[in-house]
Amino acid sequence: MTEKIGFLGLGHMGAPMAANLVKAGYEVLAYDPVPAAQEQAVKDGAIVVSTAVEAADAGVVITMLPNGKLVLDVYAELLPAAKPGTLFIDCSTIDVADAKSAAVLAIGAGHRALDAPVSGGVAGAAAGTLTFMVGGGAEDFADALPLLEVMGGKVVHCGGSGVGQAAKICNNMLLGISMIGLSEALVLGEKLGLTHQSFFDVVSTASGQSWALTTYCPVPGPVPTSPANNDYQPGFATALMNKDLGLAANALRENGIDGQLGLLAAEIYNRFNESSGARDFSAIVTEIRDRSDVPSTDA
Repeated sequence: MTEKIGFLGLGHMGAPMAANLVKAGYEVLAYDPVPAAQEQAVKDGAIVVSTAVEAADAGVVITMLPNGKLVLDVYAELLPAAKPGTLFIDCSTIDVADAKSAAVLAIGAGHRALDAPVSGGVAGAAAGTLTFMVGGGAEDFADALPLLEVMGGKVVHCGGSGVGQAAKICNNMLLGISMIGLSEALVLGEKLGLTHQSFFDVVSTASGQSWALTTYCPVPGPVPTSPANNDYQPGFATALMNKDLGLAANALRENGIDGQLGLLAAEIYNRFNESSGARDFSAIVTEIRDRSDVPSTDA
């Protein structure tokens, strides 16, 4: 496995992921068109290059990009320039069909490809505790594993090309549904006179327990590290949840799944995104409260 890594996409997730690779001793050729991202990468010890193609001068190229079209466009630019047999690892969250297309392009150009989306948010990226959901060949997964373990706390080989993305959209669809259900229960509890702390103390050890409650509680107080205690600064932005639920909704429709809750969650977050895309997705509790006959409270 090479010690030189190309890394494209130095946003809120990509920047700390690349920084962790540097800390682990890898030489990281980093590219992002945003000057502030470039400056941060230099501070983190990466070698900032001026073009995406320069970042492909490595045995492994990692991408963390906003959407599938951009991934495919970047691959079209990089694949002809990369050394034969380069391992492309796409950590973006994109449509399953786009992930499969990216793999076909890479393999057809004489390279190797994995889709490896992540869960864990900005905090997980910074701490190196992300969960990686990986699709692709077993040998390529084995080669990528040491790198992924630097950036993640858990790495799961889910299956062939595109299956990593399938795992990601299924996970985030469930998370979106869970956060809406939890928020509705919290607001109902407020209306009925139940304090947030009492709600937490009961539900966190009862049958309604969830990660959304015990790790990411959407109201201030019970979980001090949750975004609710920081004015809903993400975290995981509503705009990103809206994107992921849109991908899940498309997959439900295209595959004939009777996914009523997934489709409804997508509608709810799409509406919320129009006014609150930059807030953490857990702020959906404020939308539910505002649309209900319940006054704002920190109960």
